[in-house]
Amino acid sequence: MSEIAHRTIEANGVRIHFAEAGSGPLVILCHGFPESWYSWRHQLRALSEAGYHAVAPDMRGYGQTDRPEEIDRYTLLHLVGDMVGLVDALGADEAVIAGHDWGAPVAWHAGLLRPDQFRGVIGLSVPFVPRGPVRPTSVMPQNDDAEFYQLYFQCPGVAEAELGRDARISIRALLYSASGDAPRRPTGEAPREPVGMVPRAGGFLTRLVDPPMLVRPHGLSRRLELVSQHRSQLGAPGPVRRDDGRGSGALCGGRLRPRRRVPRRRQAHPQPAEIRPETAVDDHAARLRPLDPAGASRRGQRRDDRIPPSARLMRPAASAVLD
Repeated sequence: MSEIAHRTIEANGVRIHFAEAGSGPLVILCHGFPESWYSWRHQLRALSEAGYHAVAPDMRGYGQTDRPEEIDRYTLLHLVGDMVGLVDALGADEAVIAGHDWGAPVAWHAGLLRPDQFRGVIGLSVPFVPRGPVRPTSVMPQNDDAEFYQLYFQCPGVAEAELGRDARISIRALLYSASGDAPRRPTGEAPREPVGMVPRAGGFLTRLVDPPMLVRPHGLSRRLELVSQHRSQLGAPGPVRRDDGRGSGALCGGRLRPRRRVPRRRQAHPQPAEIRPETAVDDHAARLRPLDPAGASRRGQRRDDRIPPSARLMRPAASAVLD
């Protein structure tokens, strides 16, 4: 059986920890929330035995990878840039990238923005969704009793305080409640709320189940051990709260509360015929136009003013440091 090794590289302004196994064509595996490289432990071995170099990083803000405090350092441009830097640091010319849950948008946009470097994309549980005509948070479900979890995550400090109070319990309840071992409602019984709704009178963990004991403890216990070692990650605002950044506040409990403006996640995409390896980044960036509060495109701005230098997805000038 192939052994899993661990390394850390410095790329795109952060230190990225990853697990790897095997040799051959590169395959990068991006995990979701609230996970780590450990979610891919079985795939790492299977891919390595099939003749691939399989790499599963702790994504920015998770596990042993750096977690910048600034929310605007968790845009899709930054996250894709991390994967670009990882490919370069490993000395590969190209890779296939897979993503699950929150890792799926990273994989989709890696192939969209850098088709010269990512020759194939595998998306698990989250399909590619192009940018829509309205702000995503404006159409997320909410009522007098509950709101969608991504709206709950918009309130600065609220989700961080709840999940970070006891990281072990938070992760155990979340992973167990999403597993096949969790109690299920009787067949035919309608759910009390749509999936992903957070009660206003409680919190994200209110409707989750914290098991008194684990029926099949091995994988979950190891995940809990990893989280306990790096429990501060649940206090990091970036991985928990991602907002499209329009407007000057966050929707919290039905009221708009002022907060620092965050660059929105851009999801505009060109037609496939327009993607050319030598100009894919520039052509795509030229079409990314921020929207004003009324939804109108702001034309006439310089492209370099719209994309922060730290988020541009070009290859690093200096080689990454491996340890």
